[in-house]
Amino acid sequence: MAELAIDRRPPDLATVAPRAPATERYINRELSWLAFNERVLEEASNPSHPLLERVRFLSISDSNLDEFYMVRVAALKELAASGVRVKSADGLNPEQQLTAIAEVAGGLVQRQQRCWADLQKRLRAEGISLLDHKALADNDRAWLRNPFVDRLLPVLTPIAIDPAHPFPFIPNRAVAMVVELRRDDRSEINALVLVPERVERFIRLPGPEVRFVLIEDVLLAVGLSELFPGMTPLGSGVFRALRDSDIEIEEKAQDLVVMFESALKRRRRGQIIRLTFSPDTPDRLRDFVIEQTATHPSDVVELDGIVALSDVRQLIIPDRADLLFPPFTPRFPERIKDYGGDCFAAIRAKDILVHHPYESFDVVVQFLRQAAGDPNVIAIKQTLYRTSEDSPIVAALVDAAESGKSVTAVVELKARFDEEHNIHWARRLEQAGAQVIFGFIDLKTHAKVSLVARREGELLRSYVHFGTGNYHPVTAKIYTDLSFFTCDPALCRDAARLFNFITGYARPAHLEKLAISPDGIRAKLIELIEAEIAHAEAGRPAAIWAKLNALVDAGMMDALYRASQAGVSISLVIRGMCSLRPAVPGLSENIMVKSIVGRFLEHARIVCFGSGHGLPSPNAAVFISSADWMPKPGRPCRDAGSNRDPDRAPADPRSDHGSEPPRRRSKLDPAPRRLMGTGCSGKQASERACLFHGQPEPLGSWQCATWARAPAESL
Repeated sequence: MAELAIDRRPPDLATVAPRAPATERYINRELSWLAFNERVLEEASNPSHPLLERVRFLSISDSNLDEFYMVRVAALKELAASGVRVKSADGLNPEQQLTAIAEVAGGLVQRQQRCWADLQKRLRAEGISLLDHKALADNDRAWLRNPFVDRLLPVLTPIAIDPAHPFPFIPNRAVAMVVELRRDDRSEINALVLVPERVERFIRLPGPEVRFVLIEDVLLAVGLSELFPGMTPLGSGVFRALRDSDIEIEEKAQDLVVMFESALKRRRRGQIIRLTFSPDTPDRLRDFVIEQTATHPSDVVELDGIVALSDVRQLIIPDRADLLFPPFTPRFPERIKDYGGDCFAAIRAKDILVHHPYESFDVVVQFLRQAAGDPNVIAIKQTLYRTSEDSPIVAALVDAAESGKSVTAVVELKARFDEEHNIHWARRLEQAGAQVIFGFIDLKTHAKVSLVARREGELLRSYVHFGTGNYHPVTAKIYTDLSFFTCDPALCRDAARLFNFITGYARPAHLEKLAISPDGIRAKLIELIEAEIAHAEAGRPAAIWAKLNALVDAGMMDALYRASQAGVSISLVIRGMCSLRPAVPGLSENIMVKSIVGRFLEHARIVCFGSGHGLPSPNAAVFISSADWMPKPGRPCRDAGSNRDPDRAPADPRSDHGSEPPRRRSKLDPAPRRLMGTGCSGKQASERACLFHGQPEPLGSWQCATWARAPAESL
């Protein structure tokens, strides 16, 4: 596992004043994200990792970059095209950010291709080779003809381009080959062959050695003669388009599911924001594709290697286990074993904190399965943000609903790239009789909470699970997260109030231990930071530890800067984006920032405050969360509140809602429903939330999420 210091200050910032300009106080969030992806790529060159795992890291790095362009860069391009002059926290306008991104991403892409060239040499040394069409022997070509005719010919569509055959739509992420052909009459014509996304890119050749060939090389070796009989190829190249894949929420939508289904169809046809070509593409064919797709020249990239490096994950074969990480078997929590597998009895005895993936996520599944099958359980309330295709969580909820229990499922439709899955699970749950709620139109329900109400004798006892990660048994094997089980009455009452807020607009008048966004989080976090400042000024030990996925909220960073200047020792582990500049004299000399990238994806959010005792300490205030310290940048919007000057103090996020409650999303009814509320969603307000003792105050209006205060001894 690599542990790397990130965002080291440049030498010219050695004497930055406490109120330095924004460009010297903050690191651009987009460039910080690219630095994170650079660290992922570094793992592909880590000699301590098995070879095929290094191939996996390379694939992840390229896939990450694709999504970055489809969402983040696409949003910046839209802002620039709309003439919106909003600046990032570090003072850059959209055009300046796009210029900087192009330069940094260009270098990253070159390093990805160099890494792939190096990995290919190492793979060949291990008996795994990738052949191009020129290296194929006659017997290989003869063998390829049959699978091409049987498996590829039915799904590949050759398209000649002329007035009767206009240039086709190029799907997002689809690999395509452009070919120049000469016909029998000596005339020339351009043609395309689109490779469907579900077709394997790498085809394994027979024989004792592990040999692969790319599908584009199969086309050159045997395919073009089958697709275009009687024509002679004069030149060819491979290209791929990335399209704007963000989804904008229609504020006046009457049925959110119908709106999302329509938006998903539009997303597939979003504007091209990046067009990549293989290095052997003739200029005339490249220019032809650029013209036909109306792609801006600045969005065109010629690669020094293969297109769509993310596909190299298909080379990770199970029969070479010697080139993979050794299998890891998580332990099951001993306490639940001690109680014969009875989750409820184990939780009644003592709160349980589970560390995934080192401890099995099966305990969460077992908790819900036990609830579904227990005749004493009356009701289950569950949030669902992301889950697996064959989800045992959903299956347990379905079983519970079909057995007559009251089941409420809060399904988030705005979980990017999982929208279709979540619509499917919502319909399945409704068919089983569950109450399905989609939260709020202008809030993303990011909280990970499961609440079970159980009759025990004369009592009705509640049990609750708070998680830092998704209810996703597959990713739970590779993400580090925390699960917190309790039957603490105050936490359970607060969880019930949270669900009532989501389902019935019942904004809690009081919370005992839990705080939720859009109310209370930044104010409470800053209160705790200020308490550490007071301890430092009084000469007591003062320390803050935080582990997050991202830190880009300017208000939170400024609070940490103030704490550093007061002498508070601050240690941060930020996996991804970090806009805070550490170790700057006069600004942040007491702040250390590290990033951990390795076999498991660091996903848990944990914050500790020394409370006058320093850290570590049994007296520390410890919090866990499913959310980060970051704002949600919005698309262009007519609401002036959505494009605030980042150099000014944040506006009161209550102005995004006025006096009306947030709008809850409609259910899957055949008839559309009217949704309440007016105005834009305030997408630049803080998007996260926490669980604390104390009264909540307004924080932001993007997400509804939770932090959970865990007993220090549990950690």
